[in-house]
Amino acid sequence: MKTSDPAVLSISRRTALMLLAAGAAAGIVPIARAADRTRKVTLYKDPQCDCCEGYGAYLRTNGFDVTIVPTHDLQRLGEKYGIASDLQPCHISLIGGYVVGGHVPIEIVNRLLSEKPQITGINLPGMPAGVPGMPGTKPGPLEIYEIAKGSRKVYAVV
Repeated sequence: MKTSDPAVLSISRRTALMLLAAGAAAGIVPIARAADRTRKVTLYKDPQCDCCEGYGAYLRTNGFDVTIVPTHDLQRLGEKYGIASDLQPCHISLIGGYVVGGHVPIEIVNRLLSEKPQITGINLPGMPAGVPGMPGTKPGPLEIYEIAKGSRKVYAVV
C-alpha cells in the first residue's frame, strides 16, 4: 500500500487523535505541559543592566524560554520573595515555580528543578565576575544560598 493512499492517511490521523485522547485521559498531556512550564523563565532586571541580558541569553542557550522584564523594583521583589537585604542579587528569575536570584550556573538551576526542595528558591548575591553573564575571572568559590524563611543555608558552592 502506498503512503499517499487516502485510507492510510485517514487511519493515521484517526489513530493519532485516539492516542492523543487516550494520553489526555491518562494525564500524560498535563505532565507534558508541566514540563514546558519548568523551561519558561521570567527574568526581572534593572533596565540599564546589560549583564542581566547576558544571563538571559545564557539561559536561552541552555533550553529555557526567557522573557525579560525591566523594572526599578528589584529591591522590593527581593523582599517579596524573602531574599535578605544583604544578599540581594543582580536580577531575579522565576523558573519552574522557584525564585532564582542572580547569575546561578545552569547545573545548579537544573539541580534545583530536579530535586524540587521545599524552599522558595536559590540566590547568588551581587554581580561576581566570571559567572554566567558576567565577564572576568571568578575570584574563587562562591556560595549560592537557599531562599527560605529564616534560613542562611548554603545550597551549593560553585
